[in-house]
Amino acid sequence: MVKLVMADLDDTLIPFGADYASARAISAIHSLLDADIHFGPVTGRVPATMEWMFRGDVACYQTGAFANGQIVTVDGKTIQRVMISGEELRKVAVSLDNMDIDAWLAVYNPEDLKDVNLVTRFPERVKANPPETWGKSVFGIVSDVQDREYLKANIQCSCSRDQMILIRDRLRELVPGLSFVMPSMTAKVVDVNAGEWDKGDSVRLIANYLGISLEEVVVFGDSENDLPMIETVPNSVAVANADSDVSSAARWHIASAKDDAVATAMLDIARTSKEGMEPSFFQ
Repeated sequence: MVKLVMADLDDTLIPFGADYASARAISAIHSLLDADIHFGPVTGRVPATMEWMFRGDVACYQTGAFANGQIVTVDGKTIQRVMISGEELRKVAVSLDNMDIDAWLAVYNPEDLKDVNLVTRFPERVKANPPETWGKSVFGIVSDVQDREYLKANIQCSCSRDQMILIRDRLRELVPGLSFVMPSMTAKVVDVNAGEWDKGDSVRLIANYLGISLEEVVVFGDSENDLPMIETVPNSVAVANADSDVSSAARWHIASAKDDAVATAMLDIARTSKEGMEPSFFQ
């Protein structure tokens, strides 16, 4: 029986271009909760963004893994915080400045969504070709990373997908203490994570905390940063718009995020759980 459902947000539960979960998806989450099944988002975003992404419905994100699993909560209690050192992030910023590509490290204050800054010694390059997020979710430029730990960072890009892949692969060589993954097939972002922790670790931690086996967990994903949890959980599900590696690794497959397919699957899980049956898409 399914006892825990965890879903990536961008391009999985929430289709590209939508600002928040659909009313149907939120209703499906409540159907899970009513069936005594825990639900949680597992996302690269910070907790402060959950209020608007779930339209103020706190029950939808009391349990979850945020910043790609660096912040983990269960029933509103934080059980894990994994930090990224400023020293390692400085290596990323310097490496990016030395590349002839328009891409910049962004560092976040997880408590203040307006306190997000690009780190570069060359602000004129940002102004000449700013990322799509400039003025929307990224607001300032600083010349250096502070000597402290951070909960969230990523790379904001104004370049092609091929250049983003080059950046990701080069940084994996230059800064092996961190991990670099694509959180989306569409967004021009490369996530920067603490090297020893990922979404798969966070799902395992939540299951252990709740006393649930991994066979009782269902996860939904679409992108490279979802791959660790897709590979960790036996009942892993890829949406139709998923990255080819995620699709190949997933055990089960459903329709696209734009079709609200995860909401449909969650309603199926809630219904069949009450009937003592497996979800119909487990075939």
